[in-house]
Amino acid sequence: MEVAAESEVTLRPMRAEDIAAARELSREQRWPHRTADWTYMLKHGRGSVAEQDGKVVGTIMWWPYGEDTATLGMVIVSRKCQGQGLGGRLMAAALDALGERTVFLNSTVEGFRLYEKLGFRETGKIFQHQGTLSAVPLPELRPNERVRPMGRSDHARIVELDAAAKGMDRRQFIESLIGRAQGVILDSNTEVAGFSLFRRFGLGYVIGPTVAADASQAKALISHWLGANLGSFCRIDVPESSGLSDWLDELGLHRVGQVTTMVRGRPLEPQSRFKLYSLVSQALG
Repeated sequence: MEVAAESEVTLRPMRAEDIAAARELSREQRWPHRTADWTYMLKHGRGSVAEQDGKVVGTIMWWPYGEDTATLGMVIVSRKCQGQGLGGRLMAAALDALGERTVFLNSTVEGFRLYEKLGFRETGKIFQHQGTLSAVPLPELRPNERVRPMGRSDHARIVELDAAAKGMDRRQFIESLIGRAQGVILDSNTEVAGFSLFRRFGLGYVIGPTVAADASQAKALISHWLGANLGSFCRIDVPESSGLSDWLDELGLHRVGQVTTMVRGRPLEPQSRFKLYSLVSQALG
C-alpha cells in the first residue's frame, strides 16, 4: 500500500489576500482577531506565511520602529502542521528580515522554548484582563488633575509620551492609531501628563496604550473608559510591573491569561518618569 508523501511547505511574504486564511488560523487558536484587526496589522507591518498545497498553514508578523527596534507577533502554525519545525522556519524568516534590530515579543507558553533557543530572554509578564462591567467607582484625581477628551493639538504630545514610556519611536504607528481610536488626556496643572486610547478590537473594545507618570493617573484614565462603556465587552493587557492587575480583578475585569515578554538584543532603558500601563495589543506592544 502506497502512502502519499507530505507536500512541501513553502514560505513567502504575506499579502492582503492572505488575511481571510490568517483569520481562520487565529480562530483555530481561539484568538479574537477580526478581519479588520489583521488588515490593520498588515498595513503597518510586514509578515510571512507558510503555504502547503496552496493553503496558508502558518503566519508571522513584525513591525519595525526605526532602524534599531521592532516588535514581532502573530506566530501561528496550523494544528495539523505542528511539530514539523515550521515555527522555527517562520521565526528565522522574520529575524533575517529584521537584521540587527532589538526585537520584542510576547510569548505564549507553547512558544517560549523556541524563542529561548533563538536568543530571546524573559523581561516580564503581561496579564490579559477582560469582561463586561455594570458599575465602576469614580476615579480619584488629585486637585490639579482632570481627564478630558483628546484634541488635535494633543497629538504631538501623545507621540512624545509613547516614545518616552516605550523607549522607542513609534511616531508613524501612533499617529495612525490616534486616527482610528478615541482618546483621553490626563491634565496635571494644565500640562498633558498622560493619555489613553480606546478602540474596536476582537470581541469588543481594547483600552491601550495607556501612558502615565504613576498608577493613580493610569487608573483614572482607564476608569474613564470603563465607566463610559458600561455593558460593553472590554479588554486590557497590562504589564505585571504596572501593579494594576489586582485592581482590575477587584473591579470585575478578570485576568484570563498571561504571556511572557521577551527580548532579543539590547534591552531598552527608557529614561523617563512615564510608564506604559496598558498595551496596544500583545503583538504590537
